[in-house]
Amino acid sequence: MLRFNVKGMSCAACSARVEKAVSAVDGVTSCSVNLLTNSMTVEGDVSTEKIIQSVEKAGYEAEIQDESVKKDNKDKNLKDNETAKIVRRLIASFALLMPLMYISMGYTMLGLPLPSVIENDHIVIGLIQLILALAVMGINRKFFISGAKSVWHRAPNMDALVSLGSGASFIYSVFVLIMSASSGHGILHNLYFESAAMILVLITVGKLLESRSKGKTTDALRTLMNLAPQTALLIENGIETKVEISRVKKGDIFALKPGSAVPVDGIVIDGESAVDESALTGESIPVDKEKGDRVSAGTFNKSGYLLCEATEVGEDTALSKIIRMVSDAAATKAPIAKIADKVSGVFVPVVIAVAAVTFAVWLIAGEGVGFALTRAVSVLVISCPCALGLATPVAIMVSNGVGAKNSILFKTATSLENAGKVNTVVLDKTGTVTLGCPEVTDILTFNGFDETELLKIAYSLEKKSEHPLAQAIVRKAEENKSDFYELGSFSTSTGSGIEGEINGEKVAAGNLLFAERFCPVSDSVKQNVNTFSNEGKTPLWFVKDGKLIGIIAVADVIKEESPQAISELHNMGIRVVMLTGDNENTAKAIAKQVGIDEVVAGVLPDGKEREIGKLQKLGRVAMVGDGINDSPALTRADIGIAIGAGTDVAIDAADVVLMKSRLTDVPAAIRLSRATIKNIKENLFWAFFYNVIGIPLAAGVWIPLFGLQLSPMFGAAAMSLSSFCVVMNALRLNLFKIHSTKHDRKIKTKPIKEKKIMEKTVKIEGMMCPHCEARVKVILEELTEVDSAVTSHVEGTAVLTLNAELADEKIKSVIEAQGYKVIG
Repeated sequence: MLRFNVKGMSCAACSARVEKAVSAVDGVTSCSVNLLTNSMTVEGDVSTEKIIQSVEKAGYEAEIQDESVKKDNKDKNLKDNETAKIVRRLIASFALLMPLMYISMGYTMLGLPLPSVIENDHIVIGLIQLILALAVMGINRKFFISGAKSVWHRAPNMDALVSLGSGASFIYSVFVLIMSASSGHGILHNLYFESAAMILVLITVGKLLESRSKGKTTDALRTLMNLAPQTALLIENGIETKVEISRVKKGDIFALKPGSAVPVDGIVIDGESAVDESALTGESIPVDKEKGDRVSAGTFNKSGYLLCEATEVGEDTALSKIIRMVSDAAATKAPIAKIADKVSGVFVPVVIAVAAVTFAVWLIAGEGVGFALTRAVSVLVISCPCALGLATPVAIMVSNGVGAKNSILFKTATSLENAGKVNTVVLDKTGTVTLGCPEVTDILTFNGFDETELLKIAYSLEKKSEHPLAQAIVRKAEENKSDFYELGSFSTSTGSGIEGEINGEKVAAGNLLFAERFCPVSDSVKQNVNTFSNEGKTPLWFVKDGKLIGIIAVADVIKEESPQAISELHNMGIRVVMLTGDNENTAKAIAKQVGIDEVVAGVLPDGKEREIGKLQKLGRVAMVGDGINDSPALTRADIGIAIGAGTDVAIDAADVVLMKSRLTDVPAAIRLSRATIKNIKENLFWAFFYNVIGIPLAAGVWIPLFGLQLSPMFGAAAMSLSSFCVVMNALRLNLFKIHSTKHDRKIKTKPIKEKKIMEKTVKIEGMMCPHCEARVKVILEELTEVDSAVTSHVEGTAVLTLNAELADEKIKSVIEAQGYKVIG
């Protein structure tokens, strides 16, 4: 993707012209121009020179945002430099406009006094008005230069309308003044010099209001940029040296003193401290850091002294990626903006044509040239393509800022728009609904052993294992400060369990089938332990010297906010589905606890992607996940939402990133999207409504019926205020509470038609391990009649969910072709 700054754009017609010109270049696949930030993003196989040439041919200027000047260019786009220039121009214009208005309105209409030298000399009075109006036009020559360029390139913009309106009033007045001088008749009432000047001043007032309010839309992005420190404390030859941030390279050692900002991403190599990460994660409680922990640019060291090694610098830091994500999202266009783009592309030429027709019609109707000209000029100056052009980008920019402040990052404007349209949210289980960190939940003992002894034996075995369930037992033992035995020997049976020797006695731990190799287990014990599985817990069986000594149940803990998040989604009219690779019993138990009604379990990564495809037939789908195995599903879904604490692969594959890793941010993101689209529709409505009402009024359509007419000056004021109002309406989004459920409502979506579900259970012989399960599952789900297959090597079954009748012989042949045997 190539990024450019574009200079010279003043309205939506300009941005539409640039976008059209660049899109026509061979090799360009997409182009998005943002009027708000004067930026452009281009995708495709094309040289920057061709793109810049196409922009210049359209009458504007462009420059590439290369790495060396990227930050400077961003600052140029974000700093409110334009407002100061407009203020100076406005002050000078007002200083000249006041005497002009006194002469033209005060003397001519109200009879206010003038110096006796010129009081009765209408020609001199007219010349003074001409000079003052010409001076105002000179100060505001930008409108005329820009308007003339746009007409020259056959793409008239808003400045063309303003300059035509002001210029026509001025030229007509000059003509009347010349005719008055030659005829000797005073006709001050037919001069429109004050209109020529007033139009420019009022439009400039509107530009000032617009510029100031537009500047507020970039506050969030500017705040993020200000988090990036400008210097770092490098350790060079054992000496602390303060250097510019650009000098820091990967592998450099830097120091963090209490109260200092972290300059780049790094890893702690010495020291202990608490680091405030609220700027990135939103969590107010400082995080303790010690050797081996990571620190991120833009966070703040609170207490101790840390030595760190730089791991990511410049554009590669987490903060820079967030800034880029927010900036890029603001530079893209939402699909809803296409409506305004199409109108803006033809708006100005149509308005000029309407003004010409208005002028001709009033002349034909018998009115004078002055009256007809006033109506035509009013049409020119009241028309406002700016309001149309700003309706979408200001709302997108503000919403991205609101999301960023709440640690919700939308990668594109399209993802911001589409998030609010989903009617199904699919949740991964581990790390999304649950913490992804198993914990010990229950301990049962048998044959005279107590919990302390069982935990001691379990600790002795499991500390040799890297399995997540083993690590949960190790953490539990360490919390209880349990002792351990020295193991005489140790071996692992992959997927089943582990065994060793303690004081010459055989000890083992694993699943039920593994435990039964070493001792018999009664049916009553099995039935009691089945309750663990029904609750989503995994029982680990411990055996010593041929005796069952105990069971330790381990479970992945549900995130505290998960039930609330799922309840909010249901209240918003959204269907929630859990999609997991875990076994069905565990998945259903977790789903029951958090309020999810639909579960698809035992699904491999490619299977997740297929399941998303099936759900998409019923409506728009959002997938929420955190792992590498979720990436295909995140990519396939209409909206991919990555948990921020997840893997880089998942974050790259997603459309939305939740930096806080909180599930309640999913309904918050959808809520913000819905509010944004509502705001954009309001902006577009008022922009269209304003022009539909304003242009006929300015043309004088209502004069014969109601006597209503509009002067060019009031038209210019109305036009200026229209853009200002659109921007201010968008700024209301800054007040939107994304976590408030007060205004949640169930959006109208097409009813989900449930397919008739048929189940068939197949008894299979020969499945010995999870790999066998996966193999059988894949070959069964390749059948078009099979929606899903849940396989179990423990039960020796495959439970098929069918969407159509499927012959037993076909199932048998598919399974037995893989080397397994169907026995029923």
